Amino acid sequence: MATPPSLSIDSLLAELNAAEIGQHPVEVHGALVGLICGGVKHARSAWVKPLLELINDGQPLPETLQQLVEELFQDTLTRITDVDFGFSPMLPEEEESLSQRVEALSLWVQSFLTGVAIVQPKLNKASADVREVISDLAEIAQVEFDVAEDDESEAAYIELMEFARMGALLCYSEFGPEPTDDSGESDPVIH
Repeated sequence: MATPPSLSIDSLLAELNAAEIGQHPVEVHGALVGLICGGVKHARSAWVKPLLELINDGQPLPETLQQLVEELFQDTLTRITDVDFGFSPMLPEEEESLSQRVEALSLWVQSFLTGVAIVQPKLNKASADVREVISDLAEIAQVEFDVAEDDESEAAYIELMEFARMGALLCYSEFGPEPTDDSGESDPVIH
């Protein structure tokens, strides 16, 4: 499933700038993914308020930006819940310098962790695997931005990006909604 052009980093950045919101698109996406993977209810009222707290001090967004964020939420939710659609963090393309991509990954991870923490304030009660992933992601959030532009650094970046992606999916598998039984069978109703 291709990402709609309206959901590109550039489109989101233009709308954020027009609304004078000092967040980078990767931060918005990271926070949104953190809320989803932390188990926020999918009803609009459940996820919009905490997202607005994170990206705009709780203030409403202009209508065009709000629509774009809602589209981003739906696209992200679809990608996280259906492995065929290939979820990945919203990050700059390879044309950007490696330092910029590393910085963007760090911002994405920071926002993701904040989003998860808002929905799951008792992360210390999570499974050992999730606690370890959260700890490792916190280290990724502190990564140095000044990196060499070489194959080894590029490979390390790709490895960190994949770890962030898999960490998000692990959090969703633990905190997300229970999968529904689509077998068509229902429990008998007793009247």
